[in-house]
Amino acid sequence: MPSVPGASGPILQLLSSGLELWVRQQCQSIVSLEIALQGSALGLLRGRLEGAQLLARRAVYQHLPIEQVELTSSPISVQMGNLLKGKPVQLDQPFAVEGHLGLSAEGLLNLLGEPRWRWLADALGERLFGQLPLLDVRIEPDQLVFVLQGVSPSRPIELGVIPRATGGTIELCRCDGASALTLPMDPGITIERVWITAGMLQLEGRARVSP
Repeated sequence: MPSVPGASGPILQLLSSGLELWVRQQCQSIVSLEIALQGSALGLLRGRLEGAQLLARRAVYQHLPIEQVELTSSPISVQMGNLLKGKPVQLDQPFAVEGHLGLSAEGLLNLLGEPRWRWLADALGERLFGQLPLLDVRIEPDQLVFVLQGVSPSRPIELGVIPRATGGTIELCRCDGASALTLPMDPGITIERVWITAGMLQLEGRARVSP
């Protein structure tokens, strides 16, 4: 991750460690995490961080397996008094983030098997799959390919789906045009772009984080 101007000094280093711990506590698991901060010691003593950049790999957030994520935040209000006393970092107010995350085929398959995301598996089955059991997911250069259990176990059915960004959320359209599914989205999240590259489903957008 590129260095961020002003992100040096013991106070910023202390806050960086505190924010890293806070991010890790929000996730079920995370393999690697880098945080770069922008701000000044004087600004922090006044409770204001100008911004942060985050790069993470192989994270699980709210049972959503994410292969990679890159985020940039708006200014963040922080309680430095507690941190300087050795207590966990405390964020005072909601803040905005923007960036993108990448989902792998393995991650998508694991997601659809999670009880928390059962509603999504059920919606796909009802609207796109015709209630056929899902066996596997592949990511091809221009589409998602869902492998479904057919009448004969030895002859699975493959269904191509094109992901699109529309109205701040994600629309999944069958390649044969037979049906489409618009995913419900948290009002604090806006999806602005969806594309496939490097074998991953990439999502770009913005969100409001409430500590």
